[in-house]
Formats: sequence, structure tokens, C-alpha cells
Amino acid sequence: METHGVRLTPEQARAALADTERVRASAAALTATPWPTWFFITLTLYVAVLPFTLAGVVTDRYWLLPRPAWMAVMVTITATYAALLAVATKTWRDRTGVALRLDVLPKRATLPLLIGLPLLLVGAPLAFRATGQPAWLIAASLIGAAASVGFHLTFVRLHRRAA
Repeated sequence: METHGVRLTPEQARAALADTERVRASAAALTATPWPTWFFITLTLYVAVLPFTLAGVVTDRYWLLPRPAWMAVMVTITATYAALLAVATKTWRDRTGVALRLDVLPKRATLPLLIGLPLLLVGAPLAFRATGQPAWLIAASLIGAAASVGFHLTFVRLHRRAA
């Protein structure tokens, strides 16, 4: 292997490969940096409110608001969340040059979250519908918010380790 007419020794070639691998690992960790704080708060609030909103949508009877009002709230908060997600992603990519990614996190953490959180956020309103007990919604809200905070702290730890 030659570089600009200079032949590298085997040790230099191995060192260059090791440097390349460190750069790749660092880039992967940087793409796992935390969301902007304002978006982390938005995400946590969305996850905390979602069980209550879904409960209003799926309940058989009038619960605090009529079902059409709950549908309007659901559409509004989901659209707002999607718009803020787009802004956070674009802002981060413009500022750092890398996209935010979940695939760099350990699968043992992301897989249970990707399966468990939707089950929790949809299951609790269905349990509320069946039992009429708001404790299901409160528990789902608290667990969902705790999961959001936990993932944010994991992102922060990965970023600090990479820096």
C-alpha cells in the first residue's frame, strides 16, 4: 500500500486501520447523542399524555370530554409531535452533520422498548375501557415517562463516552 509515493510499514498500516475504526466508532456514538432538551421534554410529555388521550378515544361512554373532542386532541398532539420531531431532527443534522439514530443503542434495550412501550400505551387505555379504573392510565403514563427519561440518559451517557 502506497500513499503519495511513500510506502507504509506494516505497523503504520495497522495503526491507520485502528485509527479508522476509532473514527467509525466515534461517529456511530455521536449519532446517538441526546435529543435537544426541548424535544426530550416534548417527547416525555407526549408519552405521558397519550394514555389519557387514547382512553378518551376508546372509552364507550362520555369520559371528561365527548369522543370527538378526544379525537381532536389526539390528532392535534400527534401532529404537533410529528412537526417538532421533524424540526428537532433537521436542527440536529444541520448543527452536527449527523442524523439522530436509535440503531446504535444496544438491542437489549431498544427491542423491549420498541415492543413494550406501544403495548403499554395502547394496553392501558383498553384496560381502562374494560375496568373503568384510571390507575391503568396513571401507571402507563408514569412508566412511559420514566422510559423516555431513561432513554435520554442512555443517549447522554453514550455521547459523553464518545466525546
